[in-house]
Amino acid sequence: MLCMEDQALTPSNQLQQCQNCESDLEDHFEFCPYCGQKTNDELTLGVLFYNTISNYFSFDARFFKSFIPLMFKPGDLANKFLQGKRLLYLHPAQMYLFVSVIFFFVVSFSAREWVLEADQINEKVVHSDFEAEEKQLAKNTLDSAEIEQIMEPLKANKGVIGLDDETLQITDSIIKSENAKPKGINSNWGFNKKQIDSLIAAGADDQVIYKTMGMSDNPGFLEQRLFARLLKLMEGKGAGSIVQAFFDSIPISMFFLLPLFALILKIFYFNKGRYAYHLVFSFYFFSFLFTVFSILLAINRFVHDIPDVIDWLVFVSTYFYFLIALIRFYKQHWFLSWIKSGIITFVFLMFVIPTAFGLLAAFSFFTT
Repeated sequence: MLCMEDQALTPSNQLQQCQNCESDLEDHFEFCPYCGQKTNDELTLGVLFYNTISNYFSFDARFFKSFIPLMFKPGDLANKFLQGKRLLYLHPAQMYLFVSVIFFFVVSFSAREWVLEADQINEKVVHSDFEAEEKQLAKNTLDSAEIEQIMEPLKANKGVIGLDDETLQITDSIIKSENAKPKGINSNWGFNKKQIDSLIAAGADDQVIYKTMGMSDNPGFLEQRLFARLLKLMEGKGAGSIVQAFFDSIPISMFFLLPLFALILKIFYFNKGRYAYHLVFSFYFFSFLFTVFSILLAINRFVHDIPDVIDWLVFVSTYFYFLIALIRFYKQHWFLSWIKSGIITFVFLMFVIPTAFGLLAAFSFFTT
């Protein structure tokens, strides 16, 4: 019969060390009971990429378990998360992060086209303004026949209106002199565009051009940025960068819009739990919205152009999803939930989002 010391040395009880946390564990353990890392995890190409996706995007079984409830059971995931089932399904913040990355990736394909279109429109506007100005200048310039036509009635009636030959000669000289002067039109840009174009062609310093455009002697930061942006637009290459900056800033702005949405929910359901509860609901609801819009955009772009009527029906259906989610999550009567959902949607769409995107557009204009 083996003694205790001999039994401790048998192969079944030999100890090994976890490579991650360096804790001692028995060699038959497949996973470390302290940190959860696999005890014999050989690094292969598949393991490398699976770990990358799993760690940073949580693209594992929990995502697929969460997808069906997210899409077809409004409010269900938020309820289960608050009930304590937090490992069975994907964490709300992780779900939102993963889905938003997919959404903005799909949007980026269309954004590139919108940037190019913005530059093309910018260039067309600049050239059309220039051509219109040239036509207007030509229209305002009198030829010799038109000058003679103006002077003829004055000469014919000089006695009646009291003009002598010397006065008529002076009048004729003034008209010809003014007609010969170079003219410029302060078009919709607010300054003499032809003069600015000449300075640009001559390679003048930007500060000189800004002064000619009307910038003050001691401009502040915003005024300096305004004239710099106007100059880029005049050159026909500024609109695209504004559009690009706008799209680049949207993901950041969403991290402010989502907490604001949760705050509105807290105001309307002030006795239904802490702010964190409403934030959980908001994470899952925005994840649903991004998932729906990602699918629509992907199908429209890569598969088949969906009729606009269907697009609008899907868009409207997101409101009914929101209503059902509110009823299930906050457990209030459907009529009261319907009234609150309408007010929340109106406030968010009519005030919060326009204000946020207005600030975002201004930020993009002045900072790019």
